[in-house]
Amino acid sequence: MLDDKLKSRLNFCTTLPSLPAVAIKIIELANDPDADIGAACQYISLDPVLSAKLLKTANAPLYKSRRVATNVRQAVSILGTHSVIVIALSFTLANSLMKKPASSNLLDFDNDMFWRRSITSALACRALGEKLNLNFLDDLFLAGLVQEIGILAFSAIMPEEYGKIFSPTVDHDLLLKKERETFGAGHDELGCALLQKWHIPDYIALACIASHNQPEPRDLGPNLQSCVAVSRYLADYFLYPQETEKMTALTEAAKNWLGLDDAALVDVIKLMEVGLKSIEELFDIRIHHTAEAAEIMAAAKELLIIHSLSRVKELEEKSQRDGLTGAHNRIHFDETLRREFNLSVQYNLPLTIAIIDLDHFKQVNDTHGHLAGDSLLVTVVSTIYEQMRQDDTLSRYGGEEFALILPGTTLTASRSLISRLKDAIAAINYKLDNHYTIHITASIGVASNEKDATYFYAPMDMIKAADSALYAAKHAGRNQIIEWSP
Repeated sequence: MLDDKLKSRLNFCTTLPSLPAVAIKIIELANDPDADIGAACQYISLDPVLSAKLLKTANAPLYKSRRVATNVRQAVSILGTHSVIVIALSFTLANSLMKKPASSNLLDFDNDMFWRRSITSALACRALGEKLNLNFLDDLFLAGLVQEIGILAFSAIMPEEYGKIFSPTVDHDLLLKKERETFGAGHDELGCALLQKWHIPDYIALACIASHNQPEPRDLGPNLQSCVAVSRYLADYFLYPQETEKMTALTEAAKNWLGLDDAALVDVIKLMEVGLKSIEELFDIRIHHTAEAAEIMAAAKELLIIHSLSRVKELEEKSQRDGLTGAHNRIHFDETLRREFNLSVQYNLPLTIAIIDLDHFKQVNDTHGHLAGDSLLVTVVSTIYEQMRQDDTLSRYGGEEFALILPGTTLTASRSLISRLKDAIAAINYKLDNHYTIHITASIGVASNEKDATYFYAPMDMIKAADSALYAAKHAGRNQIIEWSP
């Protein structure tokens, strides 16, 4: 919420550019629900440059029209009255503000980059709407175009104060946070106030604020605000493709705001690719050279495909992990043992497994509570991981039971590792909040599949053997390692 002081500075600022007469007339049309085709044509025809741009727009690939417009009335007929008014408003606002930027003492403020980003956001916003089959694409373009207009307003009304936070801040979300901390409002709120001062339709002005807030519930479906929010992340990546963290921010925003996956984003980038040249020509601005743009688009698509594959792998990996300890789960253990056992049999490779059971663990839960018990389990798993080799697999086998698979390892070779592991568990000093320390030990049963030694017929036989050895270790006094033998 803007305070009175900030509102006053905005209202009486003399360095903000004033809108041309044709823009004011078009804004009036945009606010008039009964505006007709005749009024739109009349005002647009007063500006030859605007008329030429609208004709070009109507014939551009963006609109996929089968008819060719040769005059303003035909362009309005192809695009529709509302679309023509919104498109004309986009052109007149950008044209007047780009050519007459607000005077600013911000040394690091790049007016050209600001508009490259704004127009890229507009293109991205429209492409998102097209992918989502929304029927207000031109409103999306305009909202994407003006969503950061508050930055221009800040640079005009308080250049010195704003320069102190703008110049050293390269991250957009961090800039917004600093603005709110310093001035009590961000450029989203100031931009909304400026657009309302110019009488831009409220649904466009309010999108500035809504798109900078937290994502709305997904059941509301994609809307103007959510597309605008994602568009700025798309623009950031497109303009700074060398900064790989921009892609991460984009995929997160697309998922949180719109529920779009990486494959859908590839489609959006393809739509941007189709419209890029037309937008550059219409706004007389070069966002990227043609070859560079093609490279960026190709790299983006490749990154998204890789990102999608890695996410699938991550989800797959997550589904095979125990939620508490991070060790693999029983399903993963069974699959891995089956695979390693088959390799062991087929290629005469040694394979050793160990079943690890924490001694008297029930007493820990009964005495100190399950929260302490869970924390201790996490500590034990972390300790085991420190002793393991890269190719070994640790799984949570049961409540306080864990299973270790040691591929390519003979019984003899396993002894040193398993002994270190047992001693490391015994050395754990788990301190509770009341400064009480819990000590724990483990009993371990080991079984090995080796040619010319013990040879099993199935993975389950190995598990039964290791379980039998574990049972013997428990009965031998616990904190023991017992190796199964026939």
